[in-house]
Amino acid sequence: MSRISISAGSVTMAAELNASETAKEILKALPLDGQARTWGDEVYLDTQLDLPEETPQAHVPPGAIAYWPQGKAICLFFGQTPASPVNVIGRMLGNPRDLAAVSPGDEVRIATASQG
Repeated sequence: MSRISISAGSVTMAAELNASETAKEILKALPLDGQARTWGDEVYLDTQLDLPEETPQAHVPPGAIAYWPQGKAICLFFGQTPASPVNVIGRMLGNPRDLAAVSPGDEVRIATASQG
């Protein structure tokens, strides 16, 4: 597992990526910066990554981090069920409900723990 950091608006937390191929490709692309988009109890970040489905899941627990192949986005779930299947790539180590404070347009940065 690889440690990463997530900053979204006023929220910062540690997270872990799993050993999936999708997670490995995302780890190579870090850091990723952009503006938050929200949908229900989910914050997501658009990316330029075009990765295939890998064991897609239609239901994920709060705290899951996933890549959404259909939207080319990284999704941070704090209570929402995905709109369509996602590749789960890791989990947040903090309280996922903290992401409820993130608003559309807030700055988001996903980086390796050493990149901050």
